[in-house]
Amino acid sequence: MKHNIGSADKVLRIIIGLVLLSLIFILDGTIRWIGLIGIMPIITAFAGNCPLYSVLGISTCPTPKKEP
Repeated sequence: MKHNIGSADKVLRIIIGLVLLSLIFILDGTIRWIGLIGIMPIITAFAGNCPLYSVLGISTCPTPKKEP
């Protein structure tokens, strides 16, 4: 798999994932399980590949510099 997530994007995904996972402890009732959605951004951050980015042709990885 080709990486398409840059370092800033990884940090942002981890933060968003942790915030979503914290909803499990903050909310009451069955709505609290919506926080499990936070697992997805964390997995994609550590994998370095986002399937949605692949479909849309987006990449936040810096392009490697070619030497002349």
